[in-house]
Amino acid sequence: MGELILALERLNLALRNGFGVVLVVGAALATLAWLERSRRINAFGPMARLARKVADPLIAPVERRAALFGASHVNAPWWALLALLVAGALTVGVLEFVRDILIGGYYATSRGPRGVLRLLVEWTIGLLQLALIVRVITSWVGGTYSRIGRLATAMTEWFLGPLRSVLPRVGMVDIAPLVAYFGLMLLRGLITSAL
Repeated sequence: MGELILALERLNLALRNGFGVVLVVGAALATLAWLERSRRINAFGPMARLARKVADPLIAPVERRAALFGASHVNAPWWALLALLVAGALTVGVLEFVRDILIGGYYATSRGPRGVLRLLVEWTIGLLQLALIVRVITSWVGGTYSRIGRLATAMTEWFLGPLRSVLPRVGMVDIAPLVAYFGLMLLRGLITSAL
């Protein structure tokens, strides 16, 4: 198990370094494409031709999706750079998440039944906190009735509903998810210290 964790750590480091290089190159290409699209450089010059040849095929998928939301083609390179940043961060984050789960499971099983129980409590509360975050984000972007939004609501409504009835609203802001999130953090600390 230790070899697997070490291999994941090496893969994570390689991905981070590789993603840093890809992000720098992507930023340079996005800047070049933006300069060409906004006509800040000569459209017939070598830099503009390079932007059209190299950057435009990479930007095109993001540009098509951004156009559906009314975004200007001039700003498509920045949207593509943002998409690259989000994709890289998600990839690294998922890998770190898997690594942390394996490390937690490895150490919990080495501590016996108490360690496993502590790990299950931490995972359960972590999952509830993640569901709260997803619920808040889906309410902001209009995805409350999507599949993931409904799942997050089903996972959190049993404690958010009663909390919402006790807490007052602050203007148009519902503070119940924030209070619940920090309450879950406190509960995790109390339970894990007792174990």
